[in-house]
Amino acid sequence: MSLAIYLIQADVSQIERFCAARSSNDILLSQMHSVATSTIAWIGFCVFILVMLAIDLGVFNRRPHEISYKNAAVWSAVWITLALIFAGLLFGPLGWELFGVARHQKALEFLTGYLIELSLSVDNLFVFLLIFSYFRVPSKYQHRVLYWGVLGALVMRITMILVGTELIDRFHWIIFIFGAFLVYTGLQMLRGGEVNIEPEQNPVVRFITRYVPITRHYERRKFFTVVDGKRVGTLLLLVLIVVEVTDLVFAVDSIPAIFGVTTDRFIVYTSNVFAILGLRTFYFLLAGVVEKFHYLKVGLGIVLSFIGVKMLLPLLVKGLAAAMHLLGYDALRPRILSFQDIPTGIALGVVAVVLLASVGASLIWPQPHKPVAVEEGEDEPGENGS
Repeated sequence: MSLAIYLIQADVSQIERFCAARSSNDILLSQMHSVATSTIAWIGFCVFILVMLAIDLGVFNRRPHEISYKNAAVWSAVWITLALIFAGLLFGPLGWELFGVARHQKALEFLTGYLIELSLSVDNLFVFLLIFSYFRVPSKYQHRVLYWGVLGALVMRITMILVGTELIDRFHWIIFIFGAFLVYTGLQMLRGGEVNIEPEQNPVVRFITRYVPITRHYERRKFFTVVDGKRVGTLLLLVLIVVEVTDLVFAVDSIPAIFGVTTDRFIVYTSNVFAILGLRTFYFLLAGVVEKFHYLKVGLGIVLSFIGVKMLLPLLVKGLAAAMHLLGYDALRPRILSFQDIPTGIALGVVAVVLLASVGASLIWPQPHKPVAVEEGEDEPGENGS
């Protein structure tokens, strides 16, 4: 009898070891499949973006020309459509391969991040308009500056995203610093104020121009030229440097904002890329009317503050729960702790409603025209034959 029991136990033990080994192999294979799929998705997305950029510059914009309103509208529609198709793929087969049952959550995170990044990009159009006006960049060369500016932005964004997500993975408390920064930035936007463009006073621009000689004129579409046998940069190169530095400043706001929605590197990067690529065509589409959306900055201030509070919410809720415990209200703690996170679907709805309301308010209550101040001693327009 004891021998039979021993044999049964031995068989059971072998079966358990076999099942454990099989389970371990299944997990390993699943992880390898996930890594391979993720790598293919990253490579495929980057190749797709490079192909689209090559088609843009190499086929449709080989020669310098002024971008028409119709052309800008078509390309804006193309980039928005591609972003929505990508979101659909995340809801469907691509999302299943990358995220499994979490695909719907990741797709909502992409849409929320894309909407935030896109709205921040539209607000930044006014700054690009001021830069081009300051340097009197000919219209036919503006697309070239924005094109190469986008390539630089893609490199800077991927670097900041990788560094940011790595910091959050190692030191989770950094996300609270990002949240506080976003609340501060949002409040600053709500305060408003005039935007002053003084590119040549920027320390980064001054540092670069100290070591790279820059001429003060344009050489057609060239970034470099030869003067007295020496290779020097043209004024168009200086404009490109200013655009890159400006985008770096924009990224300091936008990257922490999307970290409030997700810290998934693939979602953060793809939403940023689609927003940045759409920025070029939106500039030519909206440059003439961007000033009409004067309440957009208010909406963005509310959105950034909301995302900042969303990031700070776990810390605030735990602090409030601890206070309730000290005061003897332990019955309230479970209910308070249930509010540690705002669902992505609700966050997407809040962001969309606030931005649409700010655009609608701008159209319903247009900004009054400010009279142009004439300094003492200047002639009024029209006098002395002017």
